[in-house]
Amino acid sequence: MTGATGNVGRPLVQTLTAAGATVAAVSRNAGPSHGSFAADLADPASLRPALHGADALFLLVPGAPVDHRALVATVRESGVPRIVLLSSQAAGTRPDTPSHAPLRALEAAVRGAGVRWTILRPGGFATNTFAWAPTIRSHRVAYAPYVDVALPLVDPDDIAAVAAAVLLAGAEHDDATYVLTGPAATTPRDRAAAIAAATGAPVDLVEQTPEEARAQLLTFMPPPVADGTLAILGRPLPDEQAVSPDVERVLGRPPVSFQTWASRNAAAFAS
Repeated sequence: MTGATGNVGRPLVQTLTAAGATVAAVSRNAGPSHGSFAADLADPASLRPALHGADALFLLVPGAPVDHRALVATVRESGVPRIVLLSSQAAGTRPDTPSHAPLRALEAAVRGAGVRWTILRPGGFATNTFAWAPTIRSHRVAYAPYVDVALPLVDPDDIAAVAAAVLLAGAEHDDATYVLTGPAATTPRDRAAAIAAATGAPVDLVEQTPEEARAQLLTFMPPPVADGTLAILGRPLPDEQAVSPDVERVLGRPPVSFQTWASRNAAAFAS
């Protein structure tokens, strides 16, 4: 699996190994530990040692440019029969935008790879709220644009749980695309209130202008991704505000609420 150290990858590795699966974790800076492989998705041939003998590949591609066709061809030529791709909801809702067209192209490459596939399209992650943690801890203030626009953020642990269920199952998830959201749309104002309740201390929410928010996003993402992110945050499409049934469809339980996520992660926001 790629992305093994991220917000989805860490709980996914834990779930798979607890179920008795053997996981080959791939990263560019992997150490010599057992089951860890150093590879760069920009060089698909470097993946071959990790792919040898694998029953499936969990594929998460970072923002760096990747030759999608060469990547999936390497997977197919290595004999891996199945790909579970972590994509994005916006690859479906905004397929032609500069921010998400590359993911849409990757999805097309996976579908055309000649192997079994499942595509996971999560919406916004609850963990994006960790960006507020430093200012909440220091002076109980959070900064966000579009404070009254609601989106159904998803707990990354739910994404991992769905991915694990798909990877451990038989053919019932083949050729399926699942949209993964939380159980209810919440606004930044709602989320600040949930964090205040979880920590037992007030949180003041200061609304940023779009320009201020963009400048902040540009400190860690390229301009097309920043612009695509702001478009979703400020002008979401109806499908982006809707609650998807797919988490419950796969797991047999409702997705975790933002309030529950905030309670579980209250220590990150505590003064």
